[in-house]
Amino acid sequence: MLAAARSLRRLSSSSSPSSLSPASLRRLLLHHHPPPQAPPLPRPPLPYGQTLARGLRPLVAARPGYRRFSAASCSSTLLRVVRECGAPGATAITEAERGEEEGREGEDGGEADAAAAVARHDTDVYAAVELALDSVVKVFTVSSSPSYFLPWQNKAQRESMGSGFVIPGRRIITNAHVVADHTFVLVRKHGSPTKYKAEVQAVGHECDLALLKVDSEEFWDGMNSLELGDIPFLQEAVAVVGYPQGGDNISVTKGVVSRVEPTQYAHGATQLMAIQIDAAINPGNSGGPAIMGDKVAGVAFQNLSGAENIGYIIPVPVIKRFISGVEESGKYSGFCTLGISCQATENIQLRECFGMRPDLTGVLVSRINPLSDAHRVLKKDDILLEFDGVPIANDGTVPFRNRERITFDHLVSMKKPGEKAVLKVLRDGNEHELNVTVRPLQPLVPVHQFDQLPSYYIFAGFVFIPLTQPYLHEFGEDWYNNSPRRLCERALRELPKKAGEQLVILSQVLMDDINVGYERLAELQVKKVNGIEVENLKHLCSLVEGCTEENLRFDLDDERVIVLKYKNAKLATSRILKRHRIPSAISSDLVDEQATDGEATNGEIEASCTS
Repeated sequence: MLAAARSLRRLSSSSSPSSLSPASLRRLLLHHHPPPQAPPLPRPPLPYGQTLARGLRPLVAARPGYRRFSAASCSSTLLRVVRECGAPGATAITEAERGEEEGREGEDGGEADAAAAVARHDTDVYAAVELALDSVVKVFTVSSSPSYFLPWQNKAQRESMGSGFVIPGRRIITNAHVVADHTFVLVRKHGSPTKYKAEVQAVGHECDLALLKVDSEEFWDGMNSLELGDIPFLQEAVAVVGYPQGGDNISVTKGVVSRVEPTQYAHGATQLMAIQIDAAINPGNSGGPAIMGDKVAGVAFQNLSGAENIGYIIPVPVIKRFISGVEESGKYSGFCTLGISCQATENIQLRECFGMRPDLTGVLVSRINPLSDAHRVLKKDDILLEFDGVPIANDGTVPFRNRERITFDHLVSMKKPGEKAVLKVLRDGNEHELNVTVRPLQPLVPVHQFDQLPSYYIFAGFVFIPLTQPYLHEFGEDWYNNSPRRLCERALRELPKKAGEQLVILSQVLMDDINVGYERLAELQVKKVNGIEVENLKHLCSLVEGCTEENLRFDLDDERVIVLKYKNAKLATSRILKRHRIPSAISSDLVDEQATDGEATNGEIEASCTS
């Protein structure tokens, strides 16, 4: 690709305006004719505008602002350029000749238009390469993910590669999945054999973005930053720059914008705006810029499996929202949500039932997260008519740009945490304006847990963990069908009732004399400990460690019960840990929380860690 870039540079320099003398221009204008064709089908002379388009295309492409020339005005633009260059004979082109030439464009202008478009597209790619050479870097990551079946240990480390690019402030932006669960990160700039150590400054797994910083001054020598642009319109050309698999040098693929709408982000399992393009995005492209003109239109991050040349880039509004949150709070602040589930009201009978007049549009509120501020002001069966003064259609969409529509969730996600929003609702036939505060909300069962160790607690060989989707993913690619059905349904559908709530499950039983007969009770939720409802894993740990009764009882799903002699079970824990080479009976995060909150004495903590 470097050789290709040099070749493009040579072609551009050889086609500069200085390489065409006035005499050459005059000969081109007045004496250039197509070669005669053999009879009996002689080819008529090319229209005058097409001759100019072919002969002067390199000259126009080399001029600043060439992208403003439309295909329809290509010939007239070329004539204007010739006059500006002072070519002899240019003034001899009369208005009558121009009118005749423009008339012939309607008949045969397709070839000239295509030629101009090709020249413009090729030069766009060249400009993207020039911008990228001093901005795009290759990211090398060493990562190690935890095992959720054996939460006290990590899986084997692996190496991966991605792309990134420099933005103002001596920062590098890349994808979150490029550096997820990282243990070591290096970056290499184009044309350099040296890799430089990088530190992850902030990661937003929901929006699949991360910021890196490099302390080495040598790395920044000669590096340029890229400016963020705007959301491209449909059919606008973009060039994706990065380091995809299949080679070690920089790569450029070109395509056009096919669609702009909220899309499921595969890494964070969130719904945010994305741009679909037909440029190839392959592993290794992740984190590289999609360049439109001289600015960044988005960050490449995923493709559609099973389809050809359908890739997605993260648009500039999402990038700016991520960066501004990091700049304001010093860390990733998350994307806001109302915490409600809505149903479309496209059926006329449904609208009539809830008192919607023909001039009203909106969506039906069906579920409200108890932890959201919307739970304070909204009610089930409210009709949400407007969000911040923007009318919501019956299908849940709002106007977006020129005759495009987008779901109103996008308006919510672009607001800052703690920001107010005005909702207009229809309730019992009356319209109300309500103020709510939007903020990020955590689900009852976490969707991801990157860059952190899983929590666990082991007692008498019983391994207790909070239910998470990464735990369910351990059941394989088809985890939805292979994982325990009850746990899967709860993970996807249940809402938290109060802050800090977790679904604690018995993930497995490490066999010992103390727990014989209980080995088939794995993969069940723990409801109570000695009659007290379990709120989260930390609460279960404190209930077990603080037990003062002779027997310890666990109530599980399906009315299953585990009863242990507490003192015997506590003694058995140490030998089970030793037999399975487990360093601690309790995860480090629970030890830290207990030490901070003072919920356990030092002796209890030490007993938990060494038992």
